[in-house]
Amino acid sequence: MALNYIDEIAARIETTLDPEQRPDDDAWALYRLYALLVLVKGVDVSLEDVHDAWSVWMATINPKHDALVPFSSLDPAKRAEDAPYAQAIAAVARGLNSQSFDGTGAR
Repeated sequence: MALNYIDEIAARIETTLDPEQRPDDDAWALYRLYALLVLVKGVDVSLEDVHDAWSVWMATINPKHDALVPFSSLDPAKRAEDAPYAQAIAAVARGLNSQSFDGTGAR
């Protein structure tokens, strides 16, 4: 079965991430939020964007998570944890910009 365009982008993000960086939980909803960032922010995605998307997802998984706070409230080390995801999102965005993508899974 062909993936829809959101799921195709989400799958690209997942495979772009180092396996050690992938969330342990069922994270398909998170990858879909990251796919949205590919589409609306592209290569200009920020660490704060990534954290906000993660926060939306985490609010459904563990609404009391200690990092479920505004990005500006995080310490620098915790902020830096969003970097691999921002890099993966930007890499996928660059890839979409450099190839024909019709949104149906075809390339």
